[in-house]
Amino acid sequence: MTKISVIGAGNVGATTVQRLAEMEFGNIVLVDIVEGLPQGKALDLMQAGSIVGYDTKIKGSNDYADIVDSDIVIITAGAARKPGMSRADLININTKIMKDVCEKIKQYAPKSIVIAVTNPLDVMTYVALKVTGFEPNRVFGMSGILDTGRFASFIADELACSKRDVEAMVIGGHGDQMLPLPQHSSVFGTPLPELLGENVIAGLVERTIHGGAEIVALLKQGSAFYAPSAAIVQMVESILRDEKRILPVSAYLEGEYGQKGIYFGVPAKIGCDGIEGIIELELTEEQKQALKESSASIKGSIEYLNI
Repeated sequence: MTKISVIGAGNVGATTVQRLAEMEFGNIVLVDIVEGLPQGKALDLMQAGSIVGYDTKIKGSNDYADIVDSDIVIITAGAARKPGMSRADLININTKIMKDVCEKIKQYAPKSIVIAVTNPLDVMTYVALKVTGFEPNRVFGMSGILDTGRFASFIADELACSKRDVEAMVIGGHGDQMLPLPQHSSVFGTPLPELLGENVIAGLVERTIHGGAEIVALLKQGSAFYAPSAAIVQMVESILRDEKRILPVSAYLEGEYGQKGIYFGVPAKIGCDGIEGIIELELTEEQKQALKESSASIKGSIEYLNI
């Protein structure tokens, strides 16, 4: 029986468990350091199964030993950036959390595939790689699927069409330096630039870049969790069903896109072995320069960590 562990019982983690349970992919363990929190949410979700109609077994725990022999471990644990908190502060706090979590993964689930969700995502995924010592294809981050989903949603709204017919693409760092690619986005096969004017596309791109911040501003407290959890489940599905879907994820680059030794959002083939290939897209000179600037920020954070 497949075993999936989710570290962190906050909104993202708990909603991810709900979606996974409804898909009946296998047994699930929800881990958090707060006593009673994962146990209570797991019990609630187990009882929901009788109503919704799933038989997934869900265990809540404060003990990392319960993730033993997991096939996939999803890390959602971490602090959110608060008003007045610098990027360096967030990196310091979440690096400590990520190190602790990944040491436990290395101990109890050494054959697992690890999906990092903690922000700043590309940097934290790098920390996960270094601490676990796993092969890069087994450690990657959820980023581009979420960003792409937002871009696609805005495109569909603008064109008043079904989201099912929109294919969007966003690459680069997960944050203000992400790079939506209009020329690689389409609606039922028609390239986006043939459907919308430059100014409209520029507005959609800008809204996509600040999509997460827009939700944070509206919520006042907390951040997005419905769309992030949906993105995580799409990755898990491609792994467990060996679908080999081409999905934008934060992957470890070893020369692709002119980058080496960092995690970066790029389209990749996702199958039972994790990342099974990276797709290199043709970019304009302006986009290449934007990617260099995005990667420089990530490299700076990695150097700051001195891991």
